[in-house]
Amino acid sequence: MTAYLISCENATCAVPEAYRELFRGSEEVVASTEGWEPGSLNLAQGFAMRFRTPLVHGDVTRLLVDFAEDGDARWSRFAMQLPEATRLKIVDRHERPYRTQIRQRIAEDLRRHSAVLHLMVHTEEGSDGQVTLQTPPGAALAEKIAGVWQARLQASELNVCHLRNTANHAWAASLSRNFPADQYAQIRLAVSQTFFLAGRPWRWETLKKLLLESLAQVMAEVAPVSVRESPSPGPR
Repeated sequence: MTAYLISCENATCAVPEAYRELFRGSEEVVASTEGWEPGSLNLAQGFAMRFRTPLVHGDVTRLLVDFAEDGDARWSRFAMQLPEATRLKIVDRHERPYRTQIRQRIAEDLRRHSAVLHLMVHTEEGSDGQVTLQTPPGAALAEKIAGVWQARLQASELNVCHLRNTANHAWAASLSRNFPADQYAQIRLAVSQTFFLAGRPWRWETLKKLLLESLAQVMAEVAPVSVRESPSPGPR
């Protein structure tokens, strides 16, 4: 049986009260696509409801800390103005709990199930009408699921591409290195923000319904073949 994990790093543009002064006068920047990924939380919630699994998501704007990155890449031009000690507190209060919860969920699910599908939900600007599926290097199970999903979506005339062997984000790469590729299937779903913000080329709800239902169909087709537990070896 396959377990499902839905996560969403850049779900919100929320700024905790303690850091409001840092962004004073730049509220429009925080609310823009620089501060979060519009539509990503809505889509992630849809997947979590469809697959009846809790959603793990970031709780602050990525201008305070980018959950998808490591080191200095986590910090925006705003966050770099904060003392290092303050930034370490942000890591302790926001980034670390998020990452710990995901790692624990994967480890626990792998103890109880034959495989885990981890869908990392994003929306992106600058890719008008595009849907992208990314899978990490050496991820045979994730590639299998993403490949079948891509074909099903393309059959509905959706503009979708599958990028294999991608390791563009530190957090995703760390997870793919630390869990077995034949059991941990990580797929980064990136949807053009034009669907959510402008309703083009499809209405948002139409696209969302297709993504949710098609993945359920794919898992019903692929999971029995690709992620079942290996049979016990026979007598020699």
